[in-house]
Amino acid sequence: MTPRAYRFEDLGIDLDRREVRRGDALLELAGLSFDLFAYLLAQGPRVVGFDELMAEVWAPAVVGEETVTQRVKLLRQSLGDDGRRPRYVRSVRGKGYQLCASPQPLDAAAAVAATETPAAEPDRRRTRRWRWLPIAALLLLLPGIWLFWRGPAQHAPSGEREEILQRARYYAGIGQKDDVERAIGLYQQLLERDGADRDALVGLSFAYSTRVCLYNQSPEWAARAQALAETVLAVAPRDDAAEAALGYAYDCRGTMDAAIAHYERAVALDPAGRVDTAASLAYLYMIQGRLADALARNLDAERRGTTRPRFLDIQIARNLELLGETAAAEQRYARSFRLYPDNVYSNAAWPRCLFLQGRLGEAEAALAEAQRRSEHPELYLLQGELALLRGRPEAAAEAFDRASRLRPHAGLAQTLSRRYAAAPPPRDWLDRRVAEIPGSSRSGWPEDHLELAVLQLAREDHAAAVAALQAAVEDGWRDRAYLQTSALFQPLAGDPAFVRVLEDIAGRVRREREAAAASIAAATASR
Repeated sequence: MTPRAYRFEDLGIDLDRREVRRGDALLELAGLSFDLFAYLLAQGPRVVGFDELMAEVWAPAVVGEETVTQRVKLLRQSLGDDGRRPRYVRSVRGKGYQLCASPQPLDAAAAVAATETPAAEPDRRRTRRWRWLPIAALLLLLPGIWLFWRGPAQHAPSGEREEILQRARYYAGIGQKDDVERAIGLYQQLLERDGADRDALVGLSFAYSTRVCLYNQSPEWAARAQALAETVLAVAPRDDAAEAALGYAYDCRGTMDAAIAHYERAVALDPAGRVDTAASLAYLYMIQGRLADALARNLDAERRGTTRPRFLDIQIARNLELLGETAAAEQRYARSFRLYPDNVYSNAAWPRCLFLQGRLGEAEAALAEAQRRSEHPELYLLQGELALLRGRPEAAAEAFDRASRLRPHAGLAQTLSRRYAAAPPPRDWLDRRVAEIPGSSRSGWPEDHLELAVLQLAREDHAAAVAALQAAVEDGWRDRAYLQTSALFQPLAGDPAFVRVLEDIAGRVRREREAAAASIAAATASR
């Protein structure tokens, strides 16, 4: 079972409570710093490379090694560590980072002793929602962080105002909870001097939204963020940064359609400067099943050729794959796998492409090569699925457990680890998991419904499992091949209701193919 708590040197770490304690003292460690520390703890004392950290802690936000370095610096500051004489996290030149000792996993009872003081039960739905959103939502956070730095093109600030503004953007760009609060204070200082300062209004809007999206504060702050962005747009209706801020506020309030509309407006106002926002939109379109729109947006970003998002080629390949252009998708996947052996996303995408075509032997060979290159939870999830198809449930259970250890906060990995363990999960655990999953309350994210379907099958409720899959389709799931190939859903094979779900997907994809004809021609001709 995946550890939920650790003892590491003089620290006690509780992953469920997201707490780090030194004796009775609760350390100020939250957000990305906590996520980074949790991931390093799950890896034990092995060296973890920059690419792996970017993939597991930041993905799919596009960041560089400098961002990782700065976050490690913040983590050390929170732990009271010294980079020159490290006690907790050491740098490995040219490779990445490594814990200075082996963390000791603790059971649930020991976790309470390790943290010593009681804490309220966390809101599991909310924690799960914001930590492990499908890729689109994390991508949508990236334009917000970028805009903290960029700001609207109002005028070149000078003197003391410039200094305050730059410090506010610096703290906001770090993204740590305390730093966001510092940024808020600085933006408020500027607004006390000039209540119409558009740079400060937009910056404060983003910071208020961050309180909700990243730190689970009251939704009231997102409402205030919305009001600030609307204030700017009332006097500057073509301010692209304010449009993006308004989209971010809507996103943090859970209003996906409004968020998309304002992100679209921001991109339209400044196409050259909003490539990352465009890529975020494209992914969100795909999540919603708008495959034609997603492909068109991705191809536009590809044509621009400046600062291309890290995952753009894989994202285009995925669009083509879902649209039935398997050969064109395969060509992009294979090329990326061949040319970028250090890219964990290429390593995961190529064997999965082969798996979806039923080419299991080739998928296993590609997977073995990918696992020699890097360690990634998606690779273990695929290994588990391949093992199930080969009739090796024990190997599948081991692979799913490895995935859950690498990604201790991921819902699906945890569910599969328990579902296929040697001792089946008890009914009350299954019931709790069903209640915890946002998909059970129409979250809008298709992957949540798939996890719900797996749980319903474990409860032997086929009708509820099919209903969950239909809900996934309604929310945008378009991967028919996966539902047909995966051993997870084989118990539904031949069920007329399941067949209708597959036919529904096929019909929706046909309509998207018709709408995407020109984009498909451009994408297939460009390779």
